[in-house]
Amino acid sequence: MKKNYLIIAMLFSVFVVNAQDDISKNEKRNELKTNVLLPLTGAFEVTYERILNEKSSLGVSAFTVFNNEKSHDDLNYSISPYYRRYFGKKFASGFFAEGFGMLSSIDGKKIYDTNDNSIFTEGSDVIDFSIGLGLGGKWVTKSGFIFEVNAGYGKLLFNADKTDHTIVAKFGFHLGYRF
Repeated sequence: MKKNYLIIAMLFSVFVVNAQDDISKNEKRNELKTNVLLPLTGAFEVTYERILNEKSSLGVSAFTVFNNEKSHDDLNYSISPYYRRYFGKKFASGFFAEGFGMLSSIDGKKIYDTNDNSIFTEGSDVIDFSIGLGLGGKWVTKSGFIFEVNAGYGKLLFNADKTDHTIVAKFGFHLGYRF
């Protein structure tokens, strides 16, 4: 008799799990976003995110500076993969926490000349890898448009002594589309 109850319970759990999967199969799982504030500072960032399930996703963002005169940041370019965990009630949206890695190119150490207020870069650009954590929020409309705000900090792991920085920062005000 106990075996019958066990078999019924196992079959019921399989049907419940399949029903939950059907809900998420109808959802769109790809996102393409851009950081809309960075072009004002002479830089550009684009992000692709793949939603794994209703509470997590993987993504990668690419950042580059296209106008060095406008950009006062020492970061030249970066590629940053990340994993996100969502805490909202809707499918892959709401408040999230992320862990990220970042392969980046950063200007070398700066030398400041106080006589004529000029700045010189000592050495070449430094390529380094960082790991970090971030927080943010994402809102998705029914038609698939995305609004996202995030911030994160990471630590340079290998060449921090060759630059003026020991941390990297990510800030985003993204607009995009889920498809």
